[in-house]
Amino acid sequence: QVQLVESGGGLAQPGGSLRLSCAASGFIFGIYAMNWYRQAPGKEREFVANISLSGIRTAYADSVKGRFTISRDNAKNTVYLQMNSLKFEDTAVYYCNGHDSWGQGTQVTVSS
Repeated sequence: QVQLVESGGGLAQPGGSLRLSCAASGFIFGIYAMNWYRQAPGKEREFVANISLSGIRTAYADSVKGRFTISRDNAKNTVYLQMNSLKFEDTAVYYCNGHDSWGQGTQVTVSS
């Protein structure tokens, strides 16, 4: 069955960095665009980043543009989210999305 498994979350200081990974299985990864979303406490889930099938085209929410980078390795069936210059407001559960499926999420906490 389709599985998306996120990893790499944790605690970071403001200005710090984290790299999230999402390992996909159960479908042909290379023919699907992939997305990252996040949900902060008390807020709705929001779009963070998108990457095309080949990885050539990417799109970002304005709130993360210039700080986050989405990438993918189709040979490893994995999509990544490099998060730099982290801010308090980046604290959220981050979800991988693709093939109409969602991962279980990984917690990112930005705190001093």
